[in-house]
Order: sequence, then C-alpha cells, then structure tokens
Amino acid sequence: MRLLFDARYIRTDFHDGISRYSAELAAAVAAAAPARGVEVVFLIHDEAQRAFLPEGAKVLRFQAPTSVAEPFAALRLNRRRPDALFSPMQTIGALGRRFGLILTLHDTIYYRHRTPPRDLPWYVRLGWRLFHLSYVPQRLTLNAADAVATVSDTSAAEFARVRLTKRPVVVVPNAPQRLSDLLPEGTEVVPGAENLVYMGSFMGYKNVETLLRAAAALPGRTLHLLSRISPERQAELEALIEPRGASVVFHGGVTDAEYAALLADRAVLVTASLDEGYGLPVAEALALGVPAVVTDMPIFREVAGDGALYAPGTDAPAFAAAVRSLDDPDVHAATVAAGTAHIARFSWSRSAEVLLDAVEALPRR
Repeated sequence: MRLLFDARYIRTDFHDGISRYSAELAAAVAAAAPARGVEVVFLIHDEAQRAFLPEGAKVLRFQAPTSVAEPFAALRLNRRRPDALFSPMQTIGALGRRFGLILTLHDTIYYRHRTPPRDLPWYVRLGWRLFHLSYVPQRLTLNAADAVATVSDTSAAEFARVRLTKRPVVVVPNAPQRLSDLLPEGTEVVPGAENLVYMGSFMGYKNVETLLRAAAALPGRTLHLLSRISPERQAELEALIEPRGASVVFHGGVTDAEYAALLADRAVLVTASLDEGYGLPVAEALALGVPAVVTDMPIFREVAGDGALYAPGTDAPAFAAAVRSLDDPDVHAATVAAGTAHIARFSWSRSAEVLLDAVEALPRR
C-alpha cells in the first residue's frame, strides 16, 4: 500500500499546534509503516520541511496548501497512484480523486471564535471567515473524504452533536512532546506551587484575566505568562495586577527548552480558558510530572483526568484555592501520580497505529 502523508502544514520557524501534530505523527507513522507493508511518501511544499521529517523519508514536492490550485490537488495527485492520502487538515481538494482519503478536523473552536491565524494571506483569511459562518461548507468538505480524523473524543462527540459529517470519525489522539528531553542532563523536576505557568495566547476566550485576579490572592508566588503578546494587550492585563499579590512576569515568548525549565521549577500549569480545542500545554505539563489547575470543562477532563484540579473558568477565588491546596505535599504527590498515569495513555506511536488501522480500512479505489 502506498500512503501519501500531507506534511505541508509543518512550520519551519516554530511549531504551532497543527505543525507539531503533523511532525510528531509523521515520525511515528514512518516508524510503524514498514511492519505493515505500507510505503509512506510525505507531501512537502518547502524544501526546508525535510529537516522535520525522519531521516531518509520519501518526499514529494507539491503546491503550498494556500495555493489557489488546492481545490484541484487530487487531480494532480492521481498521477502518483497512491492508495490513500492522509491530511492533518481538511482543506486539500478531493475533486476527482482515485484514492482513499482521510481528512482531519481537530475541533470546532473556529465556529465560536472566527479569527483566523494572522500569518495567512488575506484571501485565505477572508475565505476562512466565510467558511465558518455555517456548518454547510464543512459538511461538504468532510463528506468528500472516506473517513474523518480528529484528536479527541470530545471533538468527536461535538461533530456528532452538530451532525458535521456522514463519514466515520476516527480519533487519532494528540500527544504531548517530551519536555524532559529538553532539560539539561540530570535535571529533576522540583515539586512545589510557587510558580504559576501559563502557556497560550492572550485572545479573549483564553480568559487570562481570571489568572491575574487569582494571582492577587496568591502573594509570594509568581505568575509566568510565556507567550508573545502585543503591547496593547499587555497594557490591558497589567492594569489588573494587584501589587500585593503574586508577581507577574510577561516573558514575551520562550523557547521550548525555557518552557521546560520553568515548568520543572516548583511549578503548576494554569489555564482559565473558557473554550479549548485540546489543551496541549496541560498534557505537556502532566507528562513532565507537573500538576495543573484548569477550567472545569470536558476537553480538559479528557486530557488531564485526575492530574489536574478544576475550577469554574470565571471563579478567581476557586483558582487561587486550588493552587494553595497543592502546597499540601500529599495532595501534590497524588495529583502528579494521577496525571502521570493518565497521560501515559497518549503517545504518538499509539496514534500512528490508530491512523494506519484507519488507512487499511479505507475502501479500495
């Protein structure tokens, strides 16, 4: 069997969620495929993307996913005679295809928050907004595939609730990167709850305001806001800082190694997000042996299990109380142990096997 894996969403500057999912799953699929008699060829549009694929991987240079010719991609790919194609997104054109096709929709968050990524061309951003005004375009897109992949049971349930596709939905889970590999050799995670670490954007629904109000009730600690932020948004949030509460540090962007080091130092991962597609930082913290305090909602329950403490998203006192409860060594140890056991269920090798099972189940064309 010949499988085309669409690796064109791998970024060469820094990973976003789609890029990391693509690169990690690509490596795991490449490792698992030979035992199943599957030949994998990776679609790339930038030669620099080779560096993010396994050494010796077969690649096919193809148009960029933002190309105006993308709706006709299948017609060009038919010449390569693939048996199947997997894309970690849902935008590749299916018109006239003569191969099995699995498209991926990670979540439905952009139907509730329609702001597209800023690095896309203007015409793509416009199309993005129009596309998400109704479920109809998404239904037509997904129903053009043989199967639809998503990253969580929570997303699969949401697809069913809004009747997003008639096709079978397979959960190819997201999985955390191993931040421990980025720490200096011999570094151990120091338990504690002195440092509150937030990794994520500062969009309104991320609700960083609740974290700042909780910090006001946590003197002697430090809230670390890691991601890049505009001066205007930083000024809005700085106005909420209570000088007698926790210290607040805006890092303005950090490397993965710096992120790992901050989590390893007496830290708790915190997020009061009111909506989330997955919550990868939560999974990464648990995999490192760090507890989390997060909003009580289904996707975080799926990702963290008992490895997190939960609070209503707008209840700052409840967030502060949850953080203080981790000062108890027994509570801290139990939460970490539960998180370690829970997150062990998620691995890229397992996800690759699930995907290859789905590929083998596709109808032959």
